[in-house]
Amino acid sequence: MLLSRHQVLARRERDPERLERSAYLLLSRLDTQGPMSIGQLADAFGLDTSTVNRQTAALLRCGLAERVADPDGGMARKLRITAEGGRRLAGDREVNRSCLARVVADWSPEEVRELEDVLVRLNRSAEALEGRHWPRTEEDDAGAECHPPVPQESSAPGQ
Repeated sequence: MLLSRHQVLARRERDPERLERSAYLLLSRLDTQGPMSIGQLADAFGLDTSTVNRQTAALLRCGLAERVADPDGGMARKLRITAEGGRRLAGDREVNRSCLARVVADWSPEEVRELEDVLVRLNRSAEALEGRHWPRTEEDDAGAECHPPVPQESSAPGQ
């Protein structure tokens, strides 16, 4: 909870244009998995389709996602991240990484690896309760593993 609060505060302090949490999560999923329907997104997050519909409508209004024909030839239109959505997502990811790097800046590389191992176990256990697998397979969610940044030895402040 504290880590989440730390990142939320960093968002507000640094850039009022930072993505809302729901936008960040949806764009991350679209970025890693490719175009998805609202139903697929709802299933992926365990949310009601009306909730995801409202959240994706905001992404569409802001130009962060766009509707496209199903690349697999299906009937349903899918949502795809736009270049602007990708740019904003990459910026937010970098801020999140730098915030986490500041949190663990005085940790040893071994301690950071231990944190990573425990977070992987936590995610696997949480997903198992819902009958899902974590880390997800390529088909489920390419590249979704958690990799906290390893602190680099540096005398520069803030690193």
